[in-house]
Amino acid sequence: MKKYEHLFFDLDHTLWDFETNSRATLNELYETERLVDLGVPSVAEYIEAYEEINAALWVRYENGTLDKAVLRVLRFRNSLLRFGVKDGGLAERMGRDYIEHCPRKPALMDGAMELLMDLQSTYRLHIITNGFDEVQRVKLDYSAIGEYFDVVLTSEMAAARKPHPKIFAMALKHAKAKATNSLMIGDNLHADVKGARDAGWDQAYFSPMGNVDTMATYSVRNLAELRPILL
Repeated sequence: MKKYEHLFFDLDHTLWDFETNSRATLNELYETERLVDLGVPSVAEYIEAYEEINAALWVRYENGTLDKAVLRVLRFRNSLLRFGVKDGGLAERMGRDYIEHCPRKPALMDGAMELLMDLQSTYRLHIITNGFDEVQRVKLDYSAIGEYFDVVLTSEMAAARKPHPKIFAMALKHAKAKATNSLMIGDNLHADVKGARDAGWDQAYFSPMGNVDTMATYSVRNLAELRPILL
């Protein structure tokens, strides 16, 4: 096995269980705002609409064609409009409350905490994330994993989003690492895996669905599968 000194993790969907935490928050908002009384039939239907709309808006944000403040409101406005609810004030309030409460949810991907505990004595651990700076730091604190990381680099700090080579170069600089002794671990085939590969790094593609990238250095279905690779 190649000897690594630095492990760079993606955060959402890799360590922090974005889907579980987001859905719990959306469920709370559905109940608090009594969306059923406004014509939204069920929380399941609302979450399905929100996730579809949010994913499309995030593509625009990743491409640099949508501002984050607009994204935060638009995803709620458009998901409410899907059910005929036109209320800008409600959308703005839900957007604000989501950002306040969701990052404080503590759910992690299976085995994340245990893996970090085992890796910390052998490697220097870092985060590279495309998430919003203030939000990602709250996630790390409330999920109790922030203490494991030396460098936490967000796309806002780097003024570049994965897979842009600038964010990978900046991560190496901050960590005092080299591409040759670093491994990127993430769930996004384009942002994490291809981005790291193009930057000259080894990559571990984390895909719970069992997808495999034949060009990736490693492909794993769960975090436990990293143990025989790294420990």
